Amino acid sequence: MPESSEPPPVSGPDPAELPQDRSQAILEAAKQIGALLKRAGHPFALAGSVAVYAHGGSRYLQHDADFAILPEDAEAVAATLREAGLGVRLPPEDWLIKTTCHGQNVDIIFSLAHQPVTREMLDRAHVLPVDSVLMPVLSPTDLIQSLISAFSEHYCDFGSVLPVARAVREKVDWGAVRAACGAEPMPAAFLFLLERLNVIDAQEGQP
Repeated sequence: MPESSEPPPVSGPDPAELPQDRSQAILEAAKQIGALLKRAGHPFALAGSVAVYAHGGSRYLQHDADFAILPEDAEAVAATLREAGLGVRLPPEDWLIKTTCHGQNVDIIFSLAHQPVTREMLDRAHVLPVDSVLMPVLSPTDLIQSLISAFSEHYCDFGSVLPVARAVREKVDWGAVRAACGAEPMPAAFLFLLERLNVIDAQEGQP
């Protein structure tokens, strides 16, 4: 009687090659930097994907933590980070400084979508718990506006912003977003996409 042959085992990717979920490490970095900025009295607001999480979006974070500060506070914030033992890097871009915390990149931004961060923007921030630490978080309207305003002919990754828009759509003043950036071709195209997907209502007077 012939020996039965077992099917060869299915080989999967090496675990070392799989993408690591860095969400908790990014949250820990955001909490530590937020606490430092709070203690030092610097006006700021959490931005980026961690801000989306704070507003009820996905907890799956794979990039970095972002903070918005006033342009005139950049040197003082850098000094605060250095005093806490964190290295500060000045990248070629002249609208942010960078540091590393818990092994994660942290961007300290003073210009969002080519517009300086303003006191009014920071005053509109919502104080929310970020994994148990309270801190100011960009308002959903400012958050979405900053993401959409960044779209251009050279960068228009609608796929990365679409789930963000879905997550916070009921908290956003879409009229304000349209007024701020809806006249530009790429933001207008994204807003049209949101309408066609029934994420937002069509603009009044439009089909």
